[in-house]
Amino acid sequence: MYEEIPRVEFTPAAAALVRRLSETHGPLMFHQSGGCCDGSAPMCYPAGEFRTGGSDVLLAELEIEGLDLPVPFWMSRSQFQAWSHTRLIVDVVPGRGSGFSLEAPEGVRFLIRSRVIEA
Repeated sequence: MYEEIPRVEFTPAAAALVRRLSETHGPLMFHQSGGCCDGSAPMCYPAGEFRTGGSDVLLAELEIEGLDLPVPFWMSRSQFQAWSHTRLIVDVVPGRGSGFSLEAPEGVRFLIRSRVIEA
């Protein structure tokens, strides 16, 4: 039987941080930054704070144990074209996060690890 490989997943450490952040900020969302000031970092916002539109693709709605609502993960359509054969693995490491992403004051930052999806 064929099982679809998820486009996005959280490591256990990233999921734990998302749970902690949601306790403070409520429902959350992610948008994969396309570059600029924060490089290519996954950005975590309160749900609805980052405005998505026709130029964005919803890659996944991630279920995390302990959260009532799934966490949507968005990416710009143009960036998705370059990453379309890739599974994104959201992890967390020590260091300063983006000033715009919710984990910034925590002394850690989200980052993307990736694997090519083989057909």
